[in-house]
Amino acid sequence: MFEAKALECVRDDRLLFSDLSFTLDTAEVLQIEGSNGSGKTSLLRILCGLRLAEAGQILWQGKDINANREDYYASMVYIGHLSCVKAELTVVENIRSLLDTRSLALSAEDIDNALAKVGLASYEDVTAKALSSGQRRRILLAFVSLAQASLWVLDEPLTALDVEGVALMESMIIDHKAAGGSVIFTTHHGMQLDCEMRSIKLGRASMQQAKVMA
Repeated sequence: MFEAKALECVRDDRLLFSDLSFTLDTAEVLQIEGSNGSGKTSLLRILCGLRLAEAGQILWQGKDINANREDYYASMVYIGHLSCVKAELTVVENIRSLLDTRSLALSAEDIDNALAKVGLASYEDVTAKALSSGQRRRILLAFVSLAQASLWVLDEPLTALDVEGVALMESMIIDHKAAGGSVIFTTHHGMQLDCEMRSIKLGRASMQQAKVMA
């Protein structure tokens, strides 16, 4: 379903990784591991087409994502470690704004059900600025569940979540996999997934000085 071929990434004239290749099948979970500065976030942004790799190719359904962006973006949802929730909007307004980026117009019932699932059932009309950081993160969890994407790319999805929120994120990943979806994620926190998964580790051994890019 998804293939990364010989990816290379340079940041601040430093080689983070090179010749990185892997595949991701339907209903598969992949964790990207590595210490701070090893390139985890850079890799995820490359996989999402938000950053260009210095070398390599990313294929979706056998086609380069740069030549297949519409189909790829319709099938993939990305959540970064920084919140994209807008403080002045209500919870529901934030959900609809995020869904607009995917050209999705879902019913009020669908949105209410998603908010109930993430513990925000009574917060529909509350502005995001009045919520805790964990509650704002739960808005993103509701959005992911509504995004109708087969591939989830999640950068530090446990950020700001309490114990119940962590358990919720874990169950969402497991349910998504069981439904045939796939997930690529990073996390500095322990995630207990009761399902089969693979991991790729980006190590400091690959962080060597690179040539300055022209």
